[in-house]
Amino acid sequence: MDEEYDVIVLGTGLKECILSGLLSVDGLKVLHMDRNDYYGGESTSLNLIQLWMRFRGGDNPPPHLGASRDYNVDMIPKYIMANGALVRVLIHTDVTKYLSFKAVDGSYVYNKGKIHKVPATDMEALKSPLMGFFEKRRARTLFTYVHNYNESDPNTHQGMDLTRVTTRQLFEKYGIDENTVDFIGHAVALHRDDDYLDEPALDTVKRMQLYAESFARFGGGSSYIYPFYGLAELPQAFARLSAVYGGTYMLDKPDCKVEFDEEGKVHGVTSQGETAKCKKVVCDPSYLPNKNNVLQVKKVGKVARAIAIMSHPIPDTNDSHSVQIILPQKQLCRKSDMYVFCCSYSHNVAPQGKYIAFVSTEAETDHPETELKPGTDLLGHVDEIFFETYDRFEPVNEPSLDNCFISTSYDATTHFESTVSDVLNMYTLITGKVLDLDVDLNAASAAED
Repeated sequence: MDEEYDVIVLGTGLKECILSGLLSVDGLKVLHMDRNDYYGGESTSLNLIQLWMRFRGGDNPPPHLGASRDYNVDMIPKYIMANGALVRVLIHTDVTKYLSFKAVDGSYVYNKGKIHKVPATDMEALKSPLMGFFEKRRARTLFTYVHNYNESDPNTHQGMDLTRVTTRQLFEKYGIDENTVDFIGHAVALHRDDDYLDEPALDTVKRMQLYAESFARFGGGSSYIYPFYGLAELPQAFARLSAVYGGTYMLDKPDCKVEFDEEGKVHGVTSQGETAKCKKVVCDPSYLPNKNNVLQVKKVGKVARAIAIMSHPIPDTNDSHSVQIILPQKQLCRKSDMYVFCCSYSHNVAPQGKYIAFVSTEAETDHPETELKPGTDLLGHVDEIFFETYDRFEPVNEPSLDNCFISTSYDATTHFESTVSDVLNMYTLITGKVLDLDVDLNAASAAED
């Protein structure tokens, strides 16, 4: 604590750990502190006893659920797009050597009261029960266009400038009906609401390409991968990376107080009567809610979530041991999508024969049990279920003035694309550089089984 650092990072959530790893690799002197005595912050994983303490107080979990140590229940459950930005960050930093991944069995979409596998390619579109015969042919033509599209080759553009053509206009050109638009926009391109329809189509086309490339990566049933033993492995792996490059870690440091000089710039962090000096601070919203009684973060929403322990896979998912289901907003007459995430003993996050399912959405009421019912109804019988809500915050400070870089809270999505986008933006703000993610994607692999 009596040294001076380039950056002090507060909180060992995934975003903060990725950043401490990246900044350490860049040669910066990093001190990483957490008020907790464990890694992961909000994105930690809990064993069964810890889960019970959090949601049920002092009671012990029932014996029929199995050994506590066999559970790794993610508090921010998300899958990783196989060709996505997080995989590129993992390869760029060589963190893959600390982790083992397994492909996710399936990705599904909710449509007209039923769930269907998400088609990701032109051939899958032809087989999908989501569409009628003629609609399948139109969808296949669109998927073929997207597959062949190359931003730098006008011959693949078919006369369309996708920086000007809206996504709605692109879908209309191919005669795609509302039903198909719904699952492509939300379950393939992974948009969280329908605003994208009136924005330039280039972003959606790139998202569709990423989904298809990720789907083809391991030849599995989905575009996603997930680490063995749960997501808490990720923050610990990046913490290890930071330590290898000289980063210093201090857990169980209570009352971390960010200190500012007369100009309002950060100059250190105090804990237990000691102050470590620094040029910049990186933290999650809980560490810097205000400065001199001025709010540094604002509440931007609330996530409603259910966590269920089950003894069977989710019905109608082809007995998948790991699966994502996206329920588009329009299907539920909501303002935002709902997500179902399920993993199991196949990823070493539960005892043999047990499954853990999560249902999450951006809360629109104060009644999570009622609001999440469309998702929890898909689960079938559950052994135990827990409900909660948590607030989402984003920073309102000006980092160029105070040198404080605050992450946004985790959203309700069950994939990491928005999370990594926040990390990469923060990295650029902190360093003035854009992280080079042009990496050899073959440097990482998922387990075959």
